[in-house]
Amino acid sequence: MRYRLGMSLNEMPEIQQLTKEEKLQLVEDLWDAIAATPDDFPVSDQEKKLLDQRLEAHLASPEAALTLDEFKKRLTGKL
Repeated sequence: MRYRLGMSLNEMPEIQQLTKEEKLQLVEDLWDAIAATPDDFPVSDQEKKLLDQRLEAHLASPEAALTLDEFKKRLTGKL
């Protein structure tokens, strides 16, 4: 089966039949394939500027960063 834009998982019974672990592995494999060609997704000047600003802010105040546990708690609304 060939994937086309706009397809839903309902149109891909092969994927629906995978276990949760197999689906996660598929996602990881897809991500690795995309990440192997980062030049296919150039970063705009505006995005570079924003990244530079965020790095500067972090370097100026690293203690303001959340730990992974704090981030997870905020993400789930449990903080």
